[in-house]
Amino acid sequence: MTSVSHRPQEVARLVSHMGIFDKMAEQGHEQVLFCYDRVSRLRSIIAIHDTSLGPALGGTRMWPYKSEEEALDDVLRLSRGMTYKAGAAGCNFGGGKCVIWGDPAKDKSELLFRALGLFVESLDGRFITGTDVGTVADDFVWARACTSHLVALPEEHGGSGDSSITTAFGVWHGLRACAEEVFGSVSLKGLRVAVQGVGKVGYRLCGYLQEEGAEIIAADVSRENLDRARREYRLEVVPPEEIVGVECDIFSPNALGGVINDETLPRIRAKIVAGAANNQLDEERHGDELHRRGILYAPDYVINAGGLIQVTEEFPTFSRERAMRRAMAIYDSLKRIFAIARRDGIPTYRAADVLVEERLKAASGWRLYLRRRGGTAAGLERS
Repeated sequence: MTSVSHRPQEVARLVSHMGIFDKMAEQGHEQVLFCYDRVSRLRSIIAIHDTSLGPALGGTRMWPYKSEEEALDDVLRLSRGMTYKAGAAGCNFGGGKCVIWGDPAKDKSELLFRALGLFVESLDGRFITGTDVGTVADDFVWARACTSHLVALPEEHGGSGDSSITTAFGVWHGLRACAEEVFGSVSLKGLRVAVQGVGKVGYRLCGYLQEEGAEIIAADVSRENLDRARREYRLEVVPPEEIVGVECDIFSPNALGGVINDETLPRIRAKIVAGAANNQLDEERHGDELHRRGILYAPDYVINAGGLIQVTEEFPTFSRERAMRRAMAIYDSLKRIFAIARRDGIPTYRAADVLVEERLKAASGWRLYLRRRGGTAAGLERS
């Protein structure tokens, strides 16, 4: 097993070609590890963005990238996003990510994930990983033979299980925060909520909405998902292409990203956009436009943080009750973000970044203080 990071001449050539230090400096990354294993043919990059709040946490994505540079750009972008997601959720973890360059349908093997596990182990707890796009919990059972720095394993191997439970619960409380901000009450009773996507999270969210007495309008590209939701809940169904333009109080995206874009934004007839989908804004300017139109946006990486909260609660042993209690606090996080947005006159997606950056700045100062004392947080607690 070899790592490019152990070959100075090769690293220098790669850095010169990709301008990696410039990219790291621009986005604030601490460390990037290029990993290669001859036997398994593993080609992987681990990026650690910021560890001010704690060890870097982020999933491992497996994707058939077109080039090394595309893989690098993806891992840098995703790891930075994890710093903000963990920071907004109040987790004592930093942001990291791992990508494997390969086709998840053809290139997976036990040896591949064992090799990955050895590289993760070499970071000595500085990076903790689990599933992401292209990987599943069972893949990391192989990696577990070589490292303990893993989350979201199958329940029979000590993992916390289905994260959609916690994610939907957090989104529900996020909707309540939004409703209070716009309508003056946390109650969702009588509000019309357009739910785009009734898969794992959207399906569970419909349960909370029905329990509160909301009117539910739903759409999904999967007939199976829709049929299941209709069997369980009272809801109106519209074609997927119509859900964005439905007249409603809350538009809740719970499917693919990029749903707020040049084509869809003028069609939105809701006062609130809040849901579990990742990367809802196709571009940042779409968040600016929502703000200009007076539509309250719940930043996606804040309101959908329930899954992240769940895996951080696997230490030292998982407690579902503890995870759900912390997911409930997404309500409080959003209220703080809305207050910052009002204070500074900025869109909520920018206010979320301000919230995280203020926390990171405070944590960085604390870490510097510890270094000057020559100790650690654990040591100070004992003193």
